[in-house]
Amino acid sequence: MASTDFKDYYATLGVSKTASQEEIKQAFRKLARKYHPDVNPGNKQAEARFKEINEAYEVLSDSDKRKKYDQFGQYWKQASEGFPSGGVGVDMGGFDFSQYGSFDEFISELLGRFGGTAGARGTRQAYSYSTSAGSRSSGFSGFSDFGTQDVGSAGATQDSEATITLNFSEAFHGVQKHINLGSEVVDIRIPAGAKTGSRLRVRGKGPVNPFTQQRGDLYLKVELQPHSLFQFEGDNLVCEIPITPDEAVLGASVEVPTPDGMVTVKIPAGVRSGQSLRLRGKGWPQPRGGRGDQLIKVAIVPPKDMTPQEQEYYEKLRAIRTFNPRANLQHIRL
Repeated sequence: MASTDFKDYYATLGVSKTASQEEIKQAFRKLARKYHPDVNPGNKQAEARFKEINEAYEVLSDSDKRKKYDQFGQYWKQASEGFPSGGVGVDMGGFDFSQYGSFDEFISELLGRFGGTAGARGTRQAYSYSTSAGSRSSGFSGFSDFGTQDVGSAGATQDSEATITLNFSEAFHGVQKHINLGSEVVDIRIPAGAKTGSRLRVRGKGPVNPFTQQRGDLYLKVELQPHSLFQFEGDNLVCEIPITPDEAVLGASVEVPTPDGMVTVKIPAGVRSGQSLRLRGKGWPQPRGGRGDQLIKVAIVPPKDMTPQEQEYYEKLRAIRTFNPRANLQHIRL
């Protein structure tokens, strides 16, 4: 690990390694006012310095992050000087810092920068949280699309963004989840009807704005795990249903899965492969109430293994067939 890789956040804020939280906060506020982009418009050096100050404060203002940072500093020092013969001489609290190839890798994971890093005047901090089923509710305010929040301004709230993965059943019925934010666990209720790209806002569960001491909001972006049968086309729930050639020619009544269970659907005679049939009100829950539609895409599937009798009848059918689906292609030229 390069000796120039490590960033001394204490030196960045101009405080000692034994500084109290109040001393760190005061140092941060003083430097933030000095290098704030609003005070130094167009000054790229001041903007970069402001970013460094914010990053340092984000680590040192959190006791858990500060502890891991201090332990990593001890590990880095030994790694750069060469470990003693017995290996790592400093107690790392059971944490393996050798898994990180650089300081940037360590700090990105410490700050939850799995979806990108936060800039000096960046938007939300991006995180990816693992979740588990929960049993309590919180301040969820519903699905919404949201714009960019400026977290560099003293008057703006500082929001965070996370991705939450649901299976189709959880998203269809609604589910309660635990979100582990590191310093706390937030319990939220996700209502029925979430889809990939849906955004949920949990008020007051984002980071603390160091200027106003007010907490921003936590935004959850939903991703759905793929389903073996169902998928989306716009707002419609879609599934592909196989039918036999005789069902396509003669028509049939077949059992079709829906989110609520099996229903009987009448396949019209002469249906084509790829044709869609609509089940109104059997689709996905809608944000304003009610259900969307479910589309059934027909796939005509020929038999692979036939009995001798089936083979005989198909051959007889071919011999007497009068329909030629390619008749209109005979005279096409370029």
